Amino acid sequence: MQLIDIGANLTHESFRHDLDAVLQRAVAAGVAQMVVTGASRTDSVRALALARAHPDRLHATAGVHPHHAGDYGADTDALLRALAREPEVVAVGETGLDYFRDLSPRPAQQAAFEKQLAIAVELQMPLFLHQRDAHADFLALLKAARDRVPAVVVHCFTDTRRALFDYLDLDCHIGITGWVCDERRGTHLRDLVRDIPAGRLMLETDAPYLLPRDLRPQPAARRNEPLYLAHICAVVATLRGEAPAVTAANATATARQFFRLDA
Repeated sequence: MQLIDIGANLTHESFRHDLDAVLQRAVAAGVAQMVVTGASRTDSVRALALARAHPDRLHATAGVHPHHAGDYGADTDALLRALAREPEVVAVGETGLDYFRDLSPRPAQQAAFEKQLAIAVELQMPLFLHQRDAHADFLALLKAARDRVPAVVVHCFTDTRRALFDYLDLDCHIGITGWVCDERRGTHLRDLVRDIPAGRLMLETDAPYLLPRDLRPQPAARRNEPLYLAHICAVVATLRGEAPAVTAANATATARQFFRLDA
């Protein structure tokens, strides 16, 4: 059983002392490939460096998360365009809107999102998107560009049934994380994963965040890592009423096609 973690923040400082061991544990658990999330100027450069250091195992995205949208200027836009042209970079993002924390002003978030949508349109690259508490504005901006980009994944989906079907109606893919393992916040999601078509569902850890709460034993460091993608896959499979091997095979094939990855 092979898995692909489509969203792992391996540039995070918590991985700097033991990244090689983290990758070894992931491979031993069946995680064949990982996409390293670029969520800022610095992270995007580091994500590319990691992908180059671990060819065929790691790939990268290049983008600016809405939390950092206030820093998005012409130099950032030029950098992302340059990074996105590198062969190790497989998607534009993480970009989108986040009104839950509002760490950047909403007009700045919207402007940065539109700029990154334009990069994906120009370079014909998939989009790796983030949305939290901003569905209406996010959907409106995405709709304006959707028919001009090859593929879209709404990563770490945690929203409502209506939002899910809005994205599916736009032919978007859906990324599911360990949020589905959280008995406090993920209850509604446990029902919704049944409604995601097999060809639109992808799996991710969002490591080091969103450690599955039902994992036993819990790691002492409380750090999520790609190793635990197999656990997330098993939970999703149970909720969908299918064998983990089936969920894994479908999600992996979908990820390979979406990001244009070699087996």
